This record gives sequence, C-alpha cells and structure tokens, in this order.
Amino acid sequence: MVGIVTVEQMQAIERTANEAGLAYEAMMEAAGRQVAQAILDRLPVIEGRRIVVLVGAGNNGGDGLVAGHYLAEAGALVSIYLAADRPADDKNLVRLQERGLLIAEAEQDQRYRVLKNSVGASDVIVDALLGTGIKLPLRGTAAEILSHVGQELRSRPRPMIVAVDCPSGIDCDTGEAADEVLAADLTVTMAAAKRGLLEFPAAEYVGELLVVDIGLDDQPPGAGEPGVDLATAVEVAGYLPARPRDSHKGTFGRVVVVGGSITMPGAAALAGLGAYRAGAGLVTLAVPTPVQALLASLIPEATWILLPHEMGLLNESAVEILLKESAGSQTILLGPGLGQDKPTQNFIGRLLGVEVAAHRGKLGFVERGPAGEAAPIKLPPLVIDADALKMLAAVPDWHKRLPPGSILTPHPGEMQALTELDKDEIQADRVEVARKYAAVWGHVVVLKGAFTVVASPVGRTSVLPFANSALATAGTGDVLAGIIAGLHAQGVAAFEAAVLGGFIHGRAGELAAQSLTAEAPVIAGDLVEFLPEAIGSLPTAG
Repeated sequence: MVGIVTVEQMQAIERTANEAGLAYEAMMEAAGRQVAQAILDRLPVIEGRRIVVLVGAGNNGGDGLVAGHYLAEAGALVSIYLAADRPADDKNLVRLQERGLLIAEAEQDQRYRVLKNSVGASDVIVDALLGTGIKLPLRGTAAEILSHVGQELRSRPRPMIVAVDCPSGIDCDTGEAADEVLAADLTVTMAAAKRGLLEFPAAEYVGELLVVDIGLDDQPPGAGEPGVDLATAVEVAGYLPARPRDSHKGTFGRVVVVGGSITMPGAAALAGLGAYRAGAGLVTLAVPTPVQALLASLIPEATWILLPHEMGLLNESAVEILLKESAGSQTILLGPGLGQDKPTQNFIGRLLGVEVAAHRGKLGFVERGPAGEAAPIKLPPLVIDADALKMLAAVPDWHKRLPPGSILTPHPGEMQALTELDKDEIQADRVEVARKYAAVWGHVVVLKGAFTVVASPVGRTSVLPFANSALATAGTGDVLAGIIAGLHAQGVAAFEAAVLGGFIHGRAGELAAQSLTAEAPVIAGDLVEFLPEAIGSLPTAG
C-alpha cells in the first residue's frame, strides 16, 4: 500500500530511517535514480534529448543532481541550473562537473539569459528547486526562476516537465499553490504521497503522480498516519472476488436495488447495471409498479419486485412487500432515484422503525410506538445512496438502525445533511471528516468527489487517485453505488468493496473519456460500458 502523509510525518519517517542506518545521502541517491528511471520509462529514445535540471539549495536539489547524473549516463544532453551555491564538496555536483556538463548559476546569469536559452531548447525540464517543506508566498531567486521559465514556455512548444517530490511552490500540507508553479506532466514523489498533492488547487499542477520506493518504511512507529493510504491498482486487485469455474448465479450473490420514481426512473437501472457488471449473480430492482415498464428494456437481465406507490412514488405500504421479497438477498442498495416526497419519507421511516411527524411546519421522524434504544433493522447490509441519505438525517439514531456492514456513499452536499457541517468545512479536510464520521456512525463512509475518500469505522482510510470531470454528470453516483453493492453481495467486505468499487468506477471514467476523446461528452451509461475494461485492466496474481 502507498501511504499518505503530512510534511512533518515524512520528515519523521526520514529521520527514523537515518537513525536506523539509512543515511540521507543514500536516500538522495535512490530518489534521484528513481526520477531518472521514471523519465527513461516514458521516453523511448533518450540519447540526444536536451534536459534541464533546475536545482535548489536543499535535499530536493540534491535529488535533481542525482537524476541528472543518471540521465546523462543514459545519453541525454543534461544541463544544470543552480538557484543557489551548493557546498564545494557536494559529491553529486562534483560528479556532474567531472562529466563536463553545463552548470550555470542564477547569481551569475544576467537577466536569466542562460536559463531562458536552456529552457527554450529543452525536451525535458526537471523541477528540483523546492521541496515539500516550503511555505507560501514564494520569494527570492526560486520565484524568479519559476516565473522566467513560465514566461519562456508560453512562447514555444511545451517540453515534458517532471517534478521531484512535488512541483516547486506547492504547500504539501494544504494544497495551496503559488502563482509561479510549473504544471508538471509527472510528479515523482518519494516513499509516500504527500497530502497536499491530493488537494486542490495543487492537484491541478501534479500531472501523473508516481510514488516510488527509496528504501523507507513509510509508516514507522510514531510517524505517519496509520491506516491512510492511496489506493493502487495492485492493492485493489487483491480485493477482487474469486470466480470458481463450478459456480452458479447463487455463488455471486443477489443485490436488491430499491429506487426509482416516476420522475427519476433511470437511476435504478444504472445502479442495477453497475451491480451486474461488478459480477453480482442476480440483480433485482424493487421499484414503484409503473416504473418497471419504463426500465424493463434497459436491463432485461433483472428480476423485479413491484411495490405499492402514490403517483409513482414509493409509500410505506411497500415496506412489508420489500421485506418479504428481498429475503435471501446479500445486499440491498437503497436510494437511487427515490426522491424525497412525503410518501417516500413515510417509506423510509417505516423501514427504519419511525414515522413522519410535522413539527413547526417541518417534516421529521419520531419513534414508532414507545421510545427506546434504536435497534438495527433485520435486513442484509445496506448500501445507502442519494435521496435516502438525505432522508436519513432526520431519523433519530439512524446510524444505530442500519444493519452491520452497511456502506454510506454521500457526496459533499449529502454529507452536509448528515453532519450539519458546512460544505466548505467538509471539503477543507475530507480525509478527517470521513474518518471521524465513519467511527461515530460505525459504518463505512464513501465521501465522493475528486479524490474520493473511503473510511472504515476502525480507522482504515483509502484515497482514490481519480479527479476526473467525466464523472461530474448525473447518474454516475448510481453506477458507483451499484458496483459497490454488487461486490459486497459477492462477499467482499464493506471497506474493500467500497475501495475496489470506487477504483473501478474511476478507471472506467478515464477509459470512457479516452474513448470519446474528451471528458465533457461522458455520461453515466458510458461508464457501464467501460466497466469490463476497467476491471480487466487490474493486474492479475502471478
């Protein structure tokens, strides 16, 4: 797994490693070699390529010097641009001097002419000016160098830009970004992902994020944040359920999707298709009776529970039928397209053992019968999404009423309704908000959005590496909820089902955008079509 750490935690990790015998010099050598290798992996032909390495005064600059050495050794035409003097006995600098490379210093570069000429002729720029520990605003020589490089790049074809550990000018804790930051095509970060790289606006400048091993334990005792990691394809592939050759549809579980309304019928179908594509053996759509005719041709593989309704909206009399007909299912997905009208509120209340009551002109829920300690409803684990989440917020002790192993999939607006936090407060620290409320509620929380956060009640937390506007369209959340429910029904534990489902969903968004040549045209139905390819792209064991 790839850890996610703050700057202070990363410094503690390095300090612990140094004290254990892995010298900073060895870390620098490993880091620079990994940067060089990442560039070599992406450029089939390196000989004759002009590479400019922007070198700062600290360890980040040292990483850049090492990378320059290995790139030159591979045949690239490397030049070094020093933002400040480095010690005369700097072995990494001496090694480059002995190679006879062009080494320029900002202090001696009048009007930054050498810098501009080097950048203007470059195929690759390696940004090793500033490391992870800087605070904004930027001042001095580094700010001037970045500004001049940016100006030069605006007047010529853009070279490949590779950031060492982070793009210079990023606050790696908060995600703030200086005006002068160079947008990287690739950021090679060491040992663990820095939290700020997964926050906006910084994430706009990161490009591809590659976390590389430099021989460190990224979670030593007393350092790092246990349980917080960046989901990777290798990790989530381990969560895929087995597909025995002698299996039958019962092997892979039954999902019941409770959703749909006369004004939003398609949400239930999208969720059902997501569940089927995730491998569920049987998907049953429990919908208001008139909705079934609208959906039958969209998902012919489904079976149906036809529920009582009022004007195409579920009402409370549907509860008994649902409980009876969903017996034997492994997971129930509650919410896609339900709406929040009074009949549906009555349905949710009856399902959770409360009833709707008006108080000072507002609808709310009160205990049905004598008040007492809330007890979980006798249902399989729930995946709760969309309108059902908003209606939960008014139910007394709602989190105690849900079956164990349930999963909540709120976007920030729905999280606001559940927590009464301001949406900006939620977005300012998504990881901690998800972690806190997963623990308080006792259920897995999937806080959707750019870099979706999945948190378990026991503190395990995973951040998904996707920030893709292709997913910012109606219905994509329904597909996600269906995928998660489909995996959960196959026996994948709640946290793992949420992480794997979110990863598959994000990857399908990328593939759909690639196929349609842009993110804007992607719609939720496209995601369903690309789920097989997304699952197939995961690495296989052995």
